[in-house]
Amino acid sequence: MARMLKWLGLATLSFVLISSLVGCVPQEKYNAKALENSALTEQLNNAQQEQATAKAQAAAYKSQLDALNQQLTTDEAVRTNLESQNKDLASQVAGLDAKYKDSLNNPPKIDQNFYTQNAGASNALPAPLSNALSEFAAANPGLVEFDAARGIVKFKSDVTFATGSAELTPAAKNVIDKFATILNSPAAAEYELQVAGHTDNVPVTNPATIAAGHKNNWYLSAHRAIAVGSELMAQNVGKGRIVVAGYGDQRPIADNGTAEGRKLNRRVEVLILPTRHIGSAVTAGASDVPAKRRPTKAVMNKDSATVDTTPELNK
Repeated sequence: MARMLKWLGLATLSFVLISSLVGCVPQEKYNAKALENSALTEQLNNAQQEQATAKAQAAAYKSQLDALNQQLTTDEAVRTNLESQNKDLASQVAGLDAKYKDSLNNPPKIDQNFYTQNAGASNALPAPLSNALSEFAAANPGLVEFDAARGIVKFKSDVTFATGSAELTPAAKNVIDKFATILNSPAAAEYELQVAGHTDNVPVTNPATIAAGHKNNWYLSAHRAIAVGSELMAQNVGKGRIVVAGYGDQRPIADNGTAEGRKLNRRVEVLILPTRHIGSAVTAGASDVPAKRRPTKAVMNKDSATVDTTPELNK
């Protein structure tokens, strides 16, 4: 019996040991698998985070790319629009250039009959007066011209006035005084007179000329006409017979595109009208002369800051 109990105990102990050994192997594997699974889980989470980050970056890059594409589209539209505008401007420039070249090759013709059309086809004066004025012009060829058909005595501005001035030169004053003697003669004593100043089309820019009151060609032409009219009144030509006007550059008789043409356009004309002034024609005396007969002297050329006596610039 004791022996049986001994074997039974040994069997029980063996069973326990065997059971213990058999149960130990799966636990280790389980633990190993658990560790491996935990590591894989962590890797999966990391991969998912990296994927989310990559998606966010990809979305940001796509947004930037879309913005760039939109900007490129806008820039392309602007470039296309600018190219179209440049083509239009180039076409306009080409047209203006063609007109400019055409104007150089075919300068506009001055209507030499302008005054005839506006003052009548003829303003022939009585023979005694016309002869006297013709002799007067012939005696002063450098300063005076006489158009017998229209009854116009023309004083050349380049020798009648100093450069850029409305002050009569001594030579011009002397000639105008002789002219006044003719106008006061019985043949012309009752005729009305229109004194008109004219310039070329070169703008007034000289500060000294402007400061003297000749702000532009209109002022300068009017002031020169006033100077001639004032000198006539100083020589007893009745002020009731005289009207003065300044036309500036609006009534050229020659081409302003040339120096010679501009020189011809600078003038003061006295139109002797075949209308009779009602009232005394030759009774004007010193009281008829304005206290200030002429504009302030300005001897500087209107287009230059220095004195220039060349006819081309004399206005």
